[in-house]
Amino acid sequence: MQKIPGSFRDPSGSVFNYQNKIIRSVSKIGEQKYLHIKNNNIIEESIKNNFLINTFEIDDVFLKEKLNSSFLLEHQKLEYVSYPYEWSFEQLRDAAIHHLNYQIFLLEKGFELIDASAYNIQFIRGKPTFIDCLSLSKYQEGRPWFGHNQFCEQFLNPLLFTISTKVLFNNWYKGSLEGIKNNEIARILNFSLKINPVVFFNILLPNLFDKFSKKKNLSDLALINNNKIRNNFNKNSYFWLIRSLKKFISNIKNPLTPTFWGRYNEEKTYSDINYSKKKEIVRNFIIKNNIKNVVDLGCNDGDFSELCLINGAEHVVGLDYDHISLEKSYLRSKTKNLNFLPLYFDAANPSSNIGWYQNERYGFLERCNFDGLIALAFEHHLAIAKNIPLGELIKWFLDIAPLGLIEFVPKNDKTVGIMLGLKGDIFPDYNEENFRKILAKLSNIVSVSEVGDSGRKIYEYKKLR
Repeated sequence: MQKIPGSFRDPSGSVFNYQNKIIRSVSKIGEQKYLHIKNNNIIEESIKNNFLINTFEIDDVFLKEKLNSSFLLEHQKLEYVSYPYEWSFEQLRDAAIHHLNYQIFLLEKGFELIDASAYNIQFIRGKPTFIDCLSLSKYQEGRPWFGHNQFCEQFLNPLLFTISTKVLFNNWYKGSLEGIKNNEIARILNFSLKINPVVFFNILLPNLFDKFSKKKNLSDLALINNNKIRNNFNKNSYFWLIRSLKKFISNIKNPLTPTFWGRYNEEKTYSDINYSKKKEIVRNFIIKNNIKNVVDLGCNDGDFSELCLINGAEHVVGLDYDHISLEKSYLRSKTKNLNFLPLYFDAANPSSNIGWYQNERYGFLERCNFDGLIALAFEHHLAIAKNIPLGELIKWFLDIAPLGLIEFVPKNDKTVGIMLGLKGDIFPDYNEENFRKILAKLSNIVSVSEVGDSGRKIYEYKKLR
């Protein structure tokens, strides 16, 4: 039994990985809340309306006694858990809208979400899905939205950050697990956003009040008449606040301009014949090895990821650094209902173990559970552009998955030539002979296939035990 570290914050219950199943135990503190949720069939209604992950109660006397719990829930197991700092702009936007839609749904039934953690949402077949049923609570008339500040920090502010700066929110978010604070985003908002009523009411005004209360040392918030707030913030006010946020977020667009890699399939540096050859190699690899769980490094627009699914793979995680490519991949996953999860990924600085005790959110390698890897036109971006030694790079590939395809791109390739032109040829060990030698020490080289006129080759490997 392994406790999921990120669940320690919830006093109502904890989550465990037990016999390859995701089990949530309801603590004594959370029993009454859960019983009220259960008796009103809110979990079943939430699942039926595609808000909540598949969840059902189980009866295991041994587990209940071991966990000192009266109720146990089993959740659908996810192939790969992602975090909001790994999502694209559109993914974060859709996750925010999903959270708000779920709040509206619950309020109409006399319930609410007591927090607004973006980590409570995961993507399943391109659709955001809520995963924490113990965040549900009975709505009490006049009670303010306790998750409002958290929603701004973890959903709204990162989106506004990208809109204002034309810079991806991902690295900033990764450096601050709780998101972007109101006082931080207030300093960089452009003028048009500052005068927007939704932004002013949800971010600037609370930030001004926070500054004022600290300046006046109003730690007990005596300035606020709690009874007056309760009388004014009724359910209609709650609906208005959430719907105004939903309308605003639904209308915002990704402000970042297209990139070369976002136009890669239109401007690729090899012929359609060679592209078809690559597809044939990938297709045969998936079918021959019965690969089920794939990671596609440098997934671009998701073409090869979808090819894996068509030919027998059950789930693909696509990783890419280019934001336009990721948006194309996400659109492909969402519109085609594919079991394909595209994520923002800087391979030279991937997600690491962070949070409380450096264990609250797992790093990339700790979450790897892939049986197949495809890395097409990828390794030179690390070996040449990032100066990663071939030996370390190949070992990293093999640590990610025991079987895989790695495309080696030689120095006479047009793309590598551009990279070398920017920094000079300072890579005497970067050649195919050395690549093959290192790969052969760590794995069995199953096959080598040539693609492209410049000598590109795809190596299929099987890691040595």
